[in-house]
Formats: sequence, C-alpha cells, structure tokens
Amino acid sequence: MQNVPEYVQKAIKEAEENGSKKLDLSRNQLTEIPESITKLTNLTELDLSYNKLTEIPESITKLTNLTELYLSGNPIKTPPLEIANKGIDAIRDYFRQIKEEGEEYLYEAKLLIVGEGGAGKTTLAKKIMNPGYELKENEGTTWGIDVIQWDFPIANENKFRVNIWDFGGQQIYHATHQFFLTKRSLYVLVADTRKEDTDFFYWLNVVELLSDNSPILIIKNEKQDRYREINERQLRGRFTNLKEVLATNLAKNRDLDEVIKEIEYQIQRLPHIGSPLPKTWTKVREELEKDDRNYISQDEYLKICQKNGITQMNDKNQLSGYLHDLGVCLHFQDDPVLRKTVILKSEWVTDAVYKVLDNRKVIRDFGRFSKNDLADIWNEPRYEGMYDELLQLMIKFRLCYEIPGSKGKYIAPQLLTLNQPNYGWVENENIIIRYTYDFMPKGMISLFIVTMHEYITSDGDGNDCLWKSGVVLEKDNTKAEVIEFYEKSEIRIRVVGKNKKELLRDVTNELEKIHKSYNRLKYESLVPCNCEKCKNSQSPFFYEYSTLRDYRDTGDYEIQCQKSRKMVNVLGLIDDVMDRKQDEDEKDKDIDKGRYVFEGDIDTVVIAEKGDIKMKKKTGKKEVPKIRSPWFSGLFYLLAALSVAVVFAVISKNVSWYVLPIIVFVTIVIPVIIGAFQLKNDKNLSEKGLIKLIGMAFGQLPLLGRLANLGKKNKISSME
Repeated sequence: MQNVPEYVQKAIKEAEENGSKKLDLSRNQLTEIPESITKLTNLTELDLSYNKLTEIPESITKLTNLTELYLSGNPIKTPPLEIANKGIDAIRDYFRQIKEEGEEYLYEAKLLIVGEGGAGKTTLAKKIMNPGYELKENEGTTWGIDVIQWDFPIANENKFRVNIWDFGGQQIYHATHQFFLTKRSLYVLVADTRKEDTDFFYWLNVVELLSDNSPILIIKNEKQDRYREINERQLRGRFTNLKEVLATNLAKNRDLDEVIKEIEYQIQRLPHIGSPLPKTWTKVREELEKDDRNYISQDEYLKICQKNGITQMNDKNQLSGYLHDLGVCLHFQDDPVLRKTVILKSEWVTDAVYKVLDNRKVIRDFGRFSKNDLADIWNEPRYEGMYDELLQLMIKFRLCYEIPGSKGKYIAPQLLTLNQPNYGWVENENIIIRYTYDFMPKGMISLFIVTMHEYITSDGDGNDCLWKSGVVLEKDNTKAEVIEFYEKSEIRIRVVGKNKKELLRDVTNELEKIHKSYNRLKYESLVPCNCEKCKNSQSPFFYEYSTLRDYRDTGDYEIQCQKSRKMVNVLGLIDDVMDRKQDEDEKDKDIDKGRYVFEGDIDTVVIAEKGDIKMKKKTGKKEVPKIRSPWFSGLFYLLAALSVAVVFAVISKNVSWYVLPIIVFVTIVIPVIIGAFQLKNDKNLSEKGLIKLIGMAFGQLPLLGRLANLGKKNKISSME
C-alpha cells in the first residue's frame, strides 16, 4: 500500500479525468511517487521537487509525452542523482541500459582532506595508505592538490576505491577550492592542536556551501600530545553534516586505527554508494582507471565505450557526464575546445593551474601573464601540445580572463594588487546597494570581475580600475563601483550616471548567479533610505529588501528611517533601486510552491493545509484582476464629493454656527472613508492597511488628531 496522502490521490484522479498536461506535486512530503501518476498519459510537465523521494521507479518512463521532470530537493539514490538531475530523457536512457545489459555496482568515492597549512593533511593521507609511513622531519608542504588512490576490502570480495584529494592549505588556494570540492564526497578537516590556528567555522562553512552539506569528520592531530578542546556541541548545533570529532597523534599512530575505521564507515554510507549501474559502465570505468595517461582524446574514449558494448552516442555521453560529475574524470561536453579531450587524471589539471598561480613572475605582475609566459610555466613534456586546453580550463573555472584589446594577455584577479586605485567618484545622485552574508566564501569578487571584465573602466592615466577586492565598471555613460569587504562579510555597490537602474540590474543579476552557484548561501540585500537626510548621503540608513517587500505585501506603505525618524514610502524605496517588473520577478521566485497545478479543463489546483482542494477553470487567457468599483472608480468619487459639498453649502445657510464643525468633519471624512473602502474592495489595500489609512485621515483633523497622538503617548508611557 503506497503511503500517499488521500488529497494527492484525489487530485491525481481529477487530473486524469481532465486530461491534464501539467502537474505540480512539489513540497508535499512524498516519500514515493504514486503509481497512479502513470495513468496521466497526457502529462508533458511533472514537478516533484522538494519532496522526500529516494527512488524514481522505472514506471515513470511510461509517461511517453513527458518532456519536463523536476526533481530538485529530493534525496534520490536511484537512479544516481547525477543522472536523475539531467531529466526524464537521461532517466529513460539509464533504465533502458539496465534492462539491456544488466546491472552492477560501482564502489568508488572521493575523500577530501582540508585544513590549514602544516596541520598534517599529507601525513594523514599517507598514513591511511600505509600506517607504517615514517614522518620526515621537514616534510614539504603540499602545493595545490595531490591525488592518491586507496583501496580497502568490503563484503562480497569487492574492493572499495577511494580517491584521496590532499589540498594545500595556503591562502591563495582557498579561493579556488570551489572548483574541486565536489558533492557526494567525504571530507576530513585536519587541525593542528599545537598551533591552534584552525578556524573550524570557516572550514565547516566552506564544506557546507561548496559540497552541498557533504559529511565531514574533524581529526585533531595532537602533535607532541598537545590536547585541545573544541566546542563540539556548538559546532554540531550549527553544522548538521559534522559526523565525528576524533583525536590522534599521527607521529605516534595513536588511535590511527579508529580514525581509519571511521573513514571507511562514513565513506561507505555516501548516498551514491551501491546504486545500480549498467554493467558496461563499470567495464569502461575499469579500463579508464588502468590507463596511465593524463588524458585521452574524445575519439579514443568513444572507441573504449564501443569496445565494451556501449554503442549509442547518447549513452557514451551520459557515462562521461556521470564520471565527470563524480570527479572521476573531466569531460566538458558543452565547451567546443574542451569536449575534444577526456581528462583522466584530475591532478594533472590542478598542478597546471597552480603552477600559474604560484609563479613568481605572475605574482610580481599582480596576476598578469601572456601566452608566452604560459609556454615557460608549462614547459614540461606532460603539458606539451595542451596549452590551449589548459588555458581554456582556467577561463572556464573563471580563474582568469583575456584583457579586452590585448590579445594573448590575461589577468588572474585573485593575484591583483591590494591597493585601490585613485579613480575619483561623483558622490551625488548615487544608487547604493549592499549585500551582507552570514558567511562569505572567498573568491566571490574574483568570479564577478572575470564575468564582468568587458565593462571595466580606466582611470585618468589609462589604468584599469580594478584591484583584489573591487572593480569599477562603465556602460552607457553610467558607472558602477563594486567592492568586497571580506572582514565585514559584505559587498557594496554604488552606481552613478545616466542609466543607473539598468547597470545596477546587470550587476545584481551577475551577483545573483554567483550566489546560486553556492549551496545554502545566506545573504540579505540592503536598500538605502531616500528621506531628505539620507538621499545624497554616502552612509544612509539601509532597509532589508525582504522587509520592504513584507511591508508592501501586507499593505503597510510607510516605514521609519532610523536616522531621520521620518516615515518613508516603501514603494518609493523599491522603485529607487529597481524597475517594477524586476521586483515582480523577484516576488514570483519566492512564492510558496506548496500546491500543485495541472492544465486541462481545470487550470489550477491548490492544496490547503487540511487537504481541501480548490480548482480554477481554465480560461485560455491570463486572468486580469477586475476593478470592482462603481462607475469606473473615479467618477463615483467626484460625484460623491460634489454632492457633499452642495449639501454643505445649502445646510450652512439654515443651521446654527455650532453645527457647522460637524458638517465640515463629515465633508472631509466621508470621501476618505469611501476611497479607503474602494481600495480595499479593489484588493489594493489590506485590512490592516485600511484601518491605518482611516486612522491617518482622522489624525489630520485638529482636535481628533491631537487626542489620537495623546492616546499613543499615554500607551507608550504605560508600557515603559
């Protein structure tokens, strides 16, 4: 019996009866896909994202018209997540190959060892391979990344293959870790207890963001038996992926067995381990593994696939894509230069990259180098004939860019000067935006500089306006200054010129793309106040953009500036920094998807909290909110106001003077109340906003306004 909520089954039945083409079952806590979905033969789009699905059944392939399948946010094990994420066609190919060739299992994973320089990462890697390894007194520091292989026996006479990645601890490498810290891997953070220089929160945040919360172990290397206590409870409370904290003395092998056992245990529990794969895949993988070369051509790879029974081109590409996602090999199928090569040894690439970043001449020239420099840097037989591919890899990883107008010359932004150039800045009529981060990963500004390098402007002396933590861009007579303040976990943007909103939109769009490249990145965008005190200030009061949108959505159209204490219009604040369409697009991204939608005679089905289902008939046109006002709103109010005025004029001649204030009061208040209720009726004003607007109208009256303010003061003083 399937464990599927009754309201979901009911909705699927409705979708079947109406011949629906689209069905949205996202965010419904589903642990399995209802078998009844296979009856929806008209479906072209199915959204199952953000449920709790671990398995996609083969029966899903019966939906022959299905072209779009959304599965993000599910802990999928079968098919392997790398395949499931590529959509329904990849899933169909996977099940077809399993059916044709039979299945086998690939027991292989990555172990990534990170930490500060000199903590003992390389020693741990070698001790895992050989516990009898003798430490050298002045063992060299790892430069870049070392990759070694380790096998250990598991059940059924199989061997588990572990690719150990030993990361250099130098600061220069931290910004490039994002290209090599992969998902579905086990991480080990090695800490030197003698130095006490390990920033646990930094490293745990890095692994959480870059590896999508992969499991991590902390290994305390107690050199000279130096004990160090860490706040394990606090770390576990913040980082759910922290599995164990273990202590050892690598020089003496103390408790080394326990460390290795825990590594073996945790790495076998990774989600992709034991997932069934087509038999031909493991054959190809084994042949590639035995190849001692650093890389082979795509044609050679295709021949290996053909020899081992993989005949269809789609299947060959699917396998290389799967191995690429796992980090077993590198094959960039979407790049016209790189797709011609399948890289078998990842360390060959990392060594080449770090040879450039570590080169003294490149460092001395603040990250600038030429193709002639690369010929000297890569002057080894293993790189011969591959300069173009390696350079393209660096560009693809956004580690460098070609300087516009200087063919063959490049810049690696992370090696730029620390000194901010003197470019001058017009400080009037600026738009200022800030991004603040709970944790800011290193290298964000470098990625941004590479992406936006075509718009980098120059100072009065013709020098590019860029430095290690910032850049100035220019487009359409408008300039944008973007600066990273790493110590404050903040990026600040200033824009000045003719087309401020347009350039600001380009800048923020690129930053949002960078944000999305990280997992679980928490940040807030801050919008400046536009009151008289803040309007032209370089240090205005800032509002959280999410707060402004909350105010707008609940009908609260004013918010207080904490510098001037003045009330400021919320819509004006939003309009200052972005177009309404851009704001609506942002709003649409945040709409709660706790519903499902299908198309047919019925257009939308919404699941309420108690499982109630509401349905909207399909109209064929985009529904436009109707104005519910009599006489098209404005005419009604004009006549109402004129009528009141006429009545007042007539009555004033026939009544006593002390009645006149009452008539004046009614004359002023009635149009306001009518207008407020009309806004409420048109759904342009919330219940709370209606009360607030009427209160403000009363507050403007001489006597009542004074009484209302006195009441507020009394209430505040009583609270105090």
